[in-house]
Amino acid sequence: MLCLCIIAFWCAGCADDSAAPEAAAPIVVFSDVHFTPFYDPEIFWDLVDASPDLWAGIFKGSGITEPQSWGKETNYPLFERMLQAVREAAVSSPLVLFPGDILAHRFRETFFQLYGEEDEAAVRSFAYKTCAFFAGQVREHLAGTPVLFVLGNNDAYAGDYRLTPGGEFLADTSDLFYSTLLLGGADPETFHRTYAAGGYYTAQPPRSDVLFICLSTVLFSVNWSSDGAADAPMRQLDWLAQTLSHAGAQGKRVWILMHVPPGADVFATVSSYMDDTGRISDARMLWKTEYQERFLEIIRPYEEMIEACFAGHTHMDEYRIMFYGDGEASEPILISPAVSPQFGNSPGFKAFILSTADWGLQDYQSVVYPLEIPDGTFQTYYAFSSAYGLGGPLNPALIRLVPELAASEARRMNYRRFYYSGHDAGNPITDINWPAYWCAVGNMSKDAYIGCVNGYP
Repeated sequence: MLCLCIIAFWCAGCADDSAAPEAAAPIVVFSDVHFTPFYDPEIFWDLVDASPDLWAGIFKGSGITEPQSWGKETNYPLFERMLQAVREAAVSSPLVLFPGDILAHRFRETFFQLYGEEDEAAVRSFAYKTCAFFAGQVREHLAGTPVLFVLGNNDAYAGDYRLTPGGEFLADTSDLFYSTLLLGGADPETFHRTYAAGGYYTAQPPRSDVLFICLSTVLFSVNWSSDGAADAPMRQLDWLAQTLSHAGAQGKRVWILMHVPPGADVFATVSSYMDDTGRISDARMLWKTEYQERFLEIIRPYEEMIEACFAGHTHMDEYRIMFYGDGEASEPILISPAVSPQFGNSPGFKAFILSTADWGLQDYQSVVYPLEIPDGTFQTYYAFSSAYGLGGPLNPALIRLVPELAASEARRMNYRRFYYSGHDAGNPITDINWPAYWCAVGNMSKDAYIGCVNGYP
């Protein structure tokens, strides 16, 4: 089984011959599924007329039985294979993390095209049923393992980056996600209040030793807009400050889960602002400046307490470290690749290795689905420690890797190859654009990022 391989490789690598292997468990993180129920128009009306608990049978009756290729979203065959792989990898896991994006891109537009008219009530009903199907399938495959989640930028009735704080999508999905994904792993009163306000909450499932702060960072995005709720991002940041203060007073350890990470939007920067020599005239950022600055200001006093941050959104296998003005490194943001192959990447997820003795992250494996292989399966692509030759706890190893990515061609080439989970034919990282990718790892502010790219050795 995949799970046994994931645990075995770490236990074998971390214990010397005279010591007993350290107890370990996997923490599986899968992100950016972008499930499309539209991949077979022949079954569209059957789905419209059926309850979500009947959808699996409808999908199994489709003539399309293989995952779609690069540039497409996650159809049912890929979704099912991913969940089977996650189930194998997550055996003995105390929890699973999902950093968001259930719904496919252009969900509303595709629905209206197939439906034949722009019926708002109909598209909302279908979007809810898609979320219910997603949650139900996750629960069916993962049995009693809690799934901590956040919403992605496509997870809204109104469309991309249009989540409405206090709106109907949050109200409609609150009970669904609390009962089906979290399995009650959060205080119900506070969960429903904060989730309804903006999609954020705290949770501490029974088998976890850390408090999870699950943020709705879509509200911080440069692309987010919601009429009548302009104060929602700052209200969430106020809540974050209060939550961290309370956790600090109780001596808690904290992990943060988010969808959109802070820092540079590398793809948009390279596409829009990079010339033929690799210099950039400007940079596109993922968060609005005022929210990123406030976020970093809030978390800095708690850098010892915040032990990990998880994100998705970029669809790529990458990470970022929040270097502050004094050059101190802290809190790696561990970004998991997308299940959806929409942006040319191979479908993938990560299985982190957790030391159960101290709940410290030790390593991770990348698990990918090679679309070029007929009747393929999800398989281990690489392990961080062996690929980069860096052992020990994961966070310090990631920090040590930053300068080595610039100095070591072998490590740099590995990072470039892993970034798209093994398939980069559509938009490869080259020697010319490499600085834009490397500088995003350790430069949070726009000015620092531009200076790094243009001053790369």
